[in-house]
Amino acid sequence: MSREFRIKGGEKILALIKNFTATQKVVFGVLVIISTLSAMSLALKVNNSFLMPVPAHGGRLVEGVVGLPRSINSVLAFTDVDRDIASLVYSGLMKYEDGKIVPDSAEKYSVSSDGLTYTFTLKDDVRFHDGVPMTTDDVEFTIQKIQDSIIKSPRRADWANVAVKKINPSEIQFILKQPYAPFLSNMTLGILPKHIWSKIDSDQFIYSQYNIEPIGSGPYRIKNIQRDSGGIPISYSLTSFSRYHDGEPYISDFVIYFYPNEKSALEARDSGIIESISRISAGEAAQIASTSPSVRILRAPLPRIFGVFFNQNQAPLFAKNEVRQALDMAVDKEGVVREVLYGYGMGSDSPLPSQKKDSVPPRNIDGAKALLAKNGWVDGKKGNQVLEFSIATADSPDLKQAAEIIKRNWEEIGASVTIKVFEYGDLYQNVIATRKYDALLFGESVGKDLDLYAFWHSSQRNSPGLNVAMYVNSRADKLLEDARITSDAKDRDRIYSQFEKIVRDDIPAVFLYSPEFIYIVPDKLKGISLSDITSPTDRFYGIGKWYVKTDNVWKIFNSRN
Repeated sequence: MSREFRIKGGEKILALIKNFTATQKVVFGVLVIISTLSAMSLALKVNNSFLMPVPAHGGRLVEGVVGLPRSINSVLAFTDVDRDIASLVYSGLMKYEDGKIVPDSAEKYSVSSDGLTYTFTLKDDVRFHDGVPMTTDDVEFTIQKIQDSIIKSPRRADWANVAVKKINPSEIQFILKQPYAPFLSNMTLGILPKHIWSKIDSDQFIYSQYNIEPIGSGPYRIKNIQRDSGGIPISYSLTSFSRYHDGEPYISDFVIYFYPNEKSALEARDSGIIESISRISAGEAAQIASTSPSVRILRAPLPRIFGVFFNQNQAPLFAKNEVRQALDMAVDKEGVVREVLYGYGMGSDSPLPSQKKDSVPPRNIDGAKALLAKNGWVDGKKGNQVLEFSIATADSPDLKQAAEIIKRNWEEIGASVTIKVFEYGDLYQNVIATRKYDALLFGESVGKDLDLYAFWHSSQRNSPGLNVAMYVNSRADKLLEDARITSDAKDRDRIYSQFEKIVRDDIPAVFLYSPEFIYIVPDKLKGISLSDITSPTDRFYGIGKWYVKTDNVWKIFNSRN
């Protein structure tokens, strides 16, 4: 049975229209069309006013990195490329998010009142990419492999004095011999699947194919590996893991291409093969910024301190306070940042990394000369003593350029300076390890947890310690020891503030600058935030929030409001 719907008075309207002249009918038709379009436009505007874009799943991001993968394994990862891919494929008990360490595979954790026992409970839904659930067996196994002397894990020192106690399949404890406040950061270590790796002997660990074709429980899994005719990987295609316990990432496909050097990677970006690239030099970033102003360059401070460290044992000249102070005053630190880092960094006046660009006193060449003269130094001489020494540094363009600037600065106050450049391997083995240098132009990677013990405690004066200034101060030692066992952030800040003042007064080094992390990304990439970057790999900590696709939804239905 059909129904007809009639507009009241419709017959009269139709009759009226029929009586219109041809011109009137045309005018009426035009008015109807205009009214209809206006109504539709108004409805669309009203609708759009209630809509907002939200991240959507899908899309693809293509990135280029310099180097090749060798051991994509959280136990063995040593190179930047290995760590990059491992951070995407594996998940740890904890992770960094918005600058804070938060649970990842762990549901919760607790720390005993004496700071010696850390207890973790796993989430129920954590699975590896092959579908097998993660248990504390996997966590225990991963730590055991790190502690295995045959495997020679680069993470072994982090776990040398840690006992592991598995309570049940979802609960596990880590027991320390002494309190160590930064220990929680160790728990970001990616967990290996025991059901796969237990079949491989320790002496064959490094040769396993799973180092190249890893299976983890992280936000992305390996989809495809493209190789050249010799079997060398050209690119990795990763796809989002739909069962990732912290929610599937928005970006569906993440492709990583490998390049032998920075030049070839930048050429690939210019030709459109890749969209993003990190670890580029400050000079290249400055060139790109000046020639392509539309390019999106992200930057973030790195907790790394570069400086010239004095070895008073090798060069007794540096035992004189006025010499160290004058050398510090004479260096144009902002000039080094400008000429070497092209502005991608900040000057430093402290053993602590800083994010303040205006905290460094300006160069005072006249003051440096006056200080030396006051203490009997004339034209670089004081009796039989001569203001003469060498600077050892690595064979890298930025360090060599910095060394030349510093040399010129110090020659202005009468110093005679020789620069000695070494290959990285030679520098570490034959110069730093043996402490055979007058002064060392060197960089310290302080890290997120601000543990300065290895760099400044007197017990670390000899290799493998990193106290390259051979610094000895009992008050500073005590503060460093206290900082290691202090879990309260404000208390640690107070301790380090006292330590900083002591080091500034003693001047065991001339602190120069902290570089910035540089990351070129496409405009389409949203949701990215670079915070607390310690190493280039850290850029991926928030990758689950990155997106390149959006949907429009009514604001009242947006759960984020």
